[in-house]
Amino acid sequence: MQFAYTIVYVSDVEASLSFFEKAFGLQRRFLHESGGYGELETGGTTLSFARHDVARGNLGHDYVPADDSPRPLGMELGLACADVPAAYQQALAAGAFGMAAPTTKPWGQTVAYVRCPDGTLVELCTPMG
Repeated sequence: MQFAYTIVYVSDVEASLSFFEKAFGLQRRFLHESGGYGELETGGTTLSFARHDVARGNLGHDYVPADDSPRPLGMELGLACADVPAAYQQALAAGAFGMAAPTTKPWGQTVAYVRCPDGTLVELCTPMG
């Protein structure tokens, strides 16, 4: 088994792709002509976004959209970077909500948390090891 991708279910795929480009400096790999699905360049594992109607059609069930919940859902996307404080400020400037300012953990890793306009919780962290 190999972890292949994460798909975040959102209201507006284009808006989420644009936000991740501006907030985190990631580059768009693909946006389907329907606007219902898109991907970002992230390395070996794909970070994708699917519009709610596409996701519900694939899943065959309803779910709790992240942007409908007043609190973040119990999961996060982790993005590693060298300068967490700068990345945190860039994300806030792009429209993210600060959940936890940068802090250095006892094991030496710097981490911060932001919530994206689409409701996604993102951890910004220095690489481990």
